[in-house]
Amino acid sequence: MSEPQLAAPFQVDRRAVVGEMPGRKISDPSLTIGAHAIIRSFSVIYAGSRIGAHLETGHGVVIREENRIGDEFSIWNHSTVDYGCVIGSRVRVHTGVYIAQFTVIEDDVFLAPGVMIANDRHPICRDCMRGPTIRRGARVGINATLLPEVVVGEAALVGAGAVVTRDVPARAVVVGNPARVIGSVDQLTHSRSYLERIA
Repeated sequence: MSEPQLAAPFQVDRRAVVGEMPGRKISDPSLTIGAHAIIRSFSVIYAGSRIGAHLETGHGVVIREENRIGDEFSIWNHSTVDYGCVIGSRVRVHTGVYIAQFTVIEDDVFLAPGVMIANDRHPICRDCMRGPTIRRGARVGINATLLPEVVVGEAALVGAGAVVTRDVPARAVVVGNPARVIGSVDQLTHSRSYLERIA
């Protein structure tokens, strides 16, 4: 294992692995993680990434090599960030999410449980792998699938179970398979609170 550089203070469970060497050759095996990291049991963070301050993992998280991740990245149980991704700050990744290689995620994005991200239009072809780009403030609903190279626009909302096969405009709401635009996030309203509805 490479010797990781964790800025103090940090909290790493003794059953977590930090600095695991990848099975593939990488040019720089150093790993740096900013201050205030919380890395929970059975998480594995590979060598060769740069991760900002306030990283927080759930249990069983995998973060592969050669990733560039900003501050306040939270990623919950049994989610994976594959190698070569660029992820901004204040990104929240829920449970059971797969982020494929070469995906770009900008600041303030939310990925709900079970989101699957693909990066290869021709499976097993290593020459054309490229993940989606998810722009600032976009939200992707539970069990949605994003196909390779699509762009999810700034502040867009991808509905639960949607399959995104083409670009999503900024601030659009998309649903279905294939995902289609049904409106704008600006049209979303809350007539009363959840607590009022169930009272």
